Amino acid sequence: MYLVVIAWLYVTLLMALAEAFSSQGSVLGAIITFVLYGLLPMALVVYLMGTPLRRKAIRRSEQNAREQASAAALSENSSIQPDASGHPTAVPEKATVPAVRKENFGS
Repeated sequence: MYLVVIAWLYVTLLMALAEAFSSQGSVLGAIITFVLYGLLPMALVVYLMGTPLRRKAIRRSEQNAREQASAAALSENSSIQPDASGHPTAVPEKATVPAVRKENFGS
């Protein structure tokens, strides 16, 4: 694909040089010829031909991200070991939430 792009740019460069060195041509005409016949069409062609490659790259990166997330979730779950020591769990020294009592009004 890039060989065609390079060849077309070469042809348009030669067209622009012929325009610039012609007795009736101008440098501005050469620049316009190169840009309108060479750069813009080939930029569009390269962009359109590269669309499937960009889509594949995006899908591949999303798939890698999903695989890494699932691998991280599995490693987190597998690293948690159950308490097999047989000792009772520790009792907290002070409760973090105070007990709430029902107040009796009028009794």
